Amino acid sequence: MTLRGVVVITGVMAAGKSTVAQALAERLPRAAHVRGDVFRRMVVSGRADFTPDASAEATAQLHLRYDLSAATADAYAAAGFTAIVQDVLVGPELTAYLTRVRTRPLSVVVLAPSPEAVARREAGRSKTGYGPAWTITALDAELRRHTQPLGLWLDTSALSVEQTVAAILGGAERARVA
Repeated sequence: MTLRGVVVITGVMAAGKSTVAQALAERLPRAAHVRGDVFRRMVVSGRADFTPDASAEATAQLHLRYDLSAATADAYAAAGFTAIVQDVLVGPELTAYLTRVRTRPLSVVVLAPSPEAVARREAGRSKTGYGPAWTITALDAELRRHTQPLGLWLDTSALSVEQTVAAILGGAERARVA
């Protein structure tokens, strides 16, 4: 089985979502990489970032971002592309996001490296995703305790990008959720 329709790749910050999504899209014959964070960065003024104690405005902006990325993925899929969506979708936000996507087939891949592996990756990045609002441990706990076990979950702690992409392609049937 090959990946078609919409593929959602999620995990905590620094799990490797962007890199893996791009590499996966490059392996498919016709694919688009939909980066969820692009929609957050489009807000030039008045942005309210989502934190564990998020305001109503921050939650509304997060859901707008999810609405936009789901609609974009559907549009690419309607044009014949496999849309690879990559964003932080943890806890009940993952299942809520899946209701936003109309395209079928719909697949989910959760990148779940250990917190230690995430800390190493975060230390090697030019950008920082963690700080007082979100810690690696807290976001990892949210992922593992409160995210429904849908699709294909991969512990990518010791996997290269190429090995991760191979595991996704090999697990395409398990990744399909609709």
